[in-house]
Order: sequence, then structure tokens, then C-alpha cells
Amino acid sequence: MKIGNREFNNRTYVMGILNITPDSFSDGGKYNSIDRALKRAEEMIKEGADVIDIGGESTRPGYTPVSAAEETERTAPIIEKIKERMDIPISIDTYKAEVAEEAAKAGADMLNDIWGFKKDSEMAHIAVKYNLSCCIMHNRKEPIYNDLIADVRNDIEESINIGIKAGLDKKRIMIDPGIGFGKSYEQNIDIIKGFSQLNTLGCPILIGASRKSVIGLTLGLPPEERLEGTVAISVIAALNGALFVRVHDIKENKRAILMTEKIIGRW
Repeated sequence: MKIGNREFNNRTYVMGILNITPDSFSDGGKYNSIDRALKRAEEMIKEGADVIDIGGESTRPGYTPVSAAEETERTAPIIEKIKERMDIPISIDTYKAEVAEEAAKAGADMLNDIWGFKKDSEMAHIAVKYNLSCCIMHNRKEPIYNDLIADVRNDIEESINIGIKAGLDKKRIMIDPGIGFGKSYEQNIDIIKGFSQLNTLGCPILIGASRKSVIGLTLGLPPEERLEGTVAISVIAALNGALFVRVHDIKENKRAILMTEKIIGRW
């Protein structure tokens, strides 16, 4: 899969999370200035990030939505500065076409849409217009399923088809099963165990479980103490062929993945 000027194939890569928000569940307010965000981006690259995912609206449970204008004001200037100074693909974490377009103009290489093109019908068209890669995530308003994996597969296939209908090349699409979104604790565990069954959709897979409640509920830990649980899921992701993991803690997850890949003979 190509993101920006880089090809990502046959390994498990790290997408680093850079939240430009005052209220994200584990790092809100840490990087919501240009100087702090640039410093963190530099650190992330040194720690081994392959892509940086920038978000301007928290999507934690019970989050308060912000306007597209405010979200753009938070993200676009930082994307522009990072692209001026650093050679790394940038993903914009948004489900709003207006935000996505301004991010693309600022230099973003990928759209990361937590609603899989279903919240804003223009998202797929923005991807086509600016030749962007896309990560489309599974999401539902309620965690009600007849057959979890089959239903998730069908929902994601709908999102893929929205993109293709808009003119998006399927080779530019990565899918995310949406751990922590529209799923119960038990369903999140089942998705982590069974996400490789989504390979039948023919798109690479991203796993995003960093510091999420599924880890906190399992281990009885607050967000700032969920590193080991996140690393465990990253190793499982690598063993089962995920192309990317999306994480806050770059260095630790990167090292665990590299060790895993060495043991299984991937490099």
C-alpha cells in the first residue's frame, strides 16, 4: 500500500497518534500547540513511527463534537509545519470532509475516517480529488450484531464500495475493525482474536487498540498504565498479518513488533 511517497508491504508498521486536542482520553492537552506538536512529531520519528496520525477532535466515549472550522484550525497548520520540516507520511483523523480537504491542502497523505465514509458522503470524493490513501474504520451506534465478524465484514465492505463508487482505487484502502467503537468489551476481545478473518476483503488491516478500555477493563488499569496491554495486542497484530498498528507509545511497540517479526522470519 502506498501512503504519500512510501510503500508499505509485508511487514507490520507503526502509525503514531498525535492528538491536537484538549480532551483526548489519555493525552489530551499535551500537544495542542504548534511547538509542542512539532517536538512530539520529531520524537515520534526518532522512536520509529512510519506514519503520523493527527486528530483535532477527541472521539473517546462521551466526547463533545467540535465544529469543522475549529478542528481544521487545530490540525491544518500543524500538518503544514510537519510536512515542511519532516519527511514522513501524515494521516488526518477526521470524519468531516471540510476538515479532510483542508488537511489535504496542507499536505496530508491519508484520511483516517472512524465512520468509514458513512457519516459524511463527501469524504470518499475528497480522497479521490486529492489522490489520498484511506483508512476506513468499522463503527456502529449500538453494539448489536447477529454474527460479529460477519457483520463487521459486511459493514466494512459497504464502506469499501462507497469509496470504489466514488472512484477510489481499492489499492489505496486500508481497513480498521474499530476496536472500542460500537462494540462491547467481549466483542472487542473477539475482534482482536478474529480480525484476520477480514483478510477476505482484500485490503490491508490496521489495528488501533492503544490504551483503550478493553485493556483497562481486562487489567484494571487507567489509560496511563496500559502500555504492556497495548504491546501485547501489537504483537498479536503482527503475528496475524496486520499492516499497521496505531499507538501512542511508539518506541516500545516498534521494538516488540521488530522482535516478533525476527522470530517468525519476516526479516
